[in-house]
Order: sequence, then structure tokens, then C-alpha cells
Amino acid sequence: MLKIENLTKIYPNGTIALKNVSFEVDQGEFLVIVGLSGSGKSTLLRCINRLIEPTEGTITWNGQNITKAKANDLRLIRRKIGMVFQQFNLVKRSTVVTNVLAGRLGYAGQFRSLVGSWSKEDQERAYRALQRVGIVEKAKERADSLSGGQQQRVGIARALMQEPELILADEPVASLDPVLAHSILQYLEDLNKSDGATVICSLHFLDLVQRYGTRVVGLKNGEIVFKGVPSEIDRARFKEIYGEEAQEVRASSLGAA
Repeated sequence: MLKIENLTKIYPNGTIALKNVSFEVDQGEFLVIVGLSGSGKSTLLRCINRLIEPTEGTITWNGQNITKAKANDLRLIRRKIGMVFQQFNLVKRSTVVTNVLAGRLGYAGQFRSLVGSWSKEDQERAYRALQRVGIVEKAKERADSLSGGQQQRVGIARALMQEPELILADEPVASLDPVLAHSILQYLEDLNKSDGATVICSLHFLDLVQRYGTRVVGLKNGEIVFKGVPSEIDRARFKEIYGEEAQEVRASSLGAA
């Protein structure tokens, strides 16, 4: 279980990105974080694995206090937390398989990555990960030669290398068209259902939330304004999360609720 208690993040310029955020995530859930740009979604996800340091609050995962973990303990915790980024976060000039192998850094260390000395087992694991996301034929190509959807699949394969128990996906389909968006989310759904990995994914579009999410947390101005299941987001709840202006644009997608 992941437990977040009174999480607050205040940036040096005084911006309050998160304010007293608290919720729990059971093992095996596909939790979706929703909200407008600037609502705190990315900050929340990055606080969970401490890519961003929280200002206050506690994050506990499987009995371990992530917020108080020292460097070595944090490295061990991060081994099992995969991260999928909106802008892919690949080394563009490196090959696809090299990018995927970077997912083993928590196990093998940075030196092995720098000298390109990966074990046969890790190399085989990388090709299996690429096979799983359907782009093994691109293994030797440069990452920047791939389309956006293909690059995001490389990002998922890289996360697979960690054999993750928890996957944090920071708006993974924001730059993709609707067809590709479903394709990427289906890979995450497969990891959730087939591997039992817990997924926490930030999304914008309600149709995707209702299709993939088992539970939803809505953020507005860094505070939780909704916790529940996707089917509970009726017109009133949608307005609460996204505001009056968005209500008129998106209300039709909610039917006559």
C-alpha cells in the first residue's frame, strides 16, 4: 500500500504546488490523477519517488517511509518504482536498446551504463521488454528516429526493466493523438492486470479516465477536490475539478447526468 499524508510542496519562489494532500493506493490499483495544468499532478507524482523533495508530509510505501529514506535506501526503493514521462526522457542519440537498458541502473550502477558493459541476462531482458511493447525491430535504431508513440513505448520498456511494483506515469499520452493514447495506456493496463503492478497515472481527458482508471483523485490548485471512482464524476463533480469554463466545453461527454 502507498499512503500519502498531508503532503505539501512549496517551491522556492513561494508557489504552493501541493497543500495537505492525503490519500491511499492499494496494491494493484490503476489510480488516475486528474486536474488542469498547474493543479499539482506532476509535482505529486515526482514527490512520490522524490524526484522532487516534499516540503512537508509523509509518503509511506509497503511500510517504508520514502520521505525520510537516506540515499542508499532511496536507491533501493526506486528500483521498484518505474517512471514514464510525458516527454519520454530518452537519450535521443543513443540506440533504443541502450535507453531501455538504462532501466537497470538501480541494479547495475552508473559505471556499467557508461562503459556499455551489460550482462547477457540484462541484454536479453531488454529485448524481451521491447518485444512486449511491440518494437523489438527498432532496438538498434537511434531513439530520435522514432515517432512519439514509439518513443513512449521505449519509455515503458525502460520502466519494465526495473520489474516495477509501482509505475508512475506523468501525463504519458498528453502529446499523442487519441489512437496512440489508447495504445500506450493499454500497455500500462497490461502491466497492471498481468503483472499486478500498481499504476498511478495523470491524465487530462475524461474518456481515458473512465476507460482505464479504477479510482480517481482530482486536484485543483494543489488540493484534493475529488476522491472516488470514475463513474462518480458527474457534471457537478466535473465542474468542481475543472471549473466553470471547462464545464461548457466538456459537459457533453458526461451525457445527461
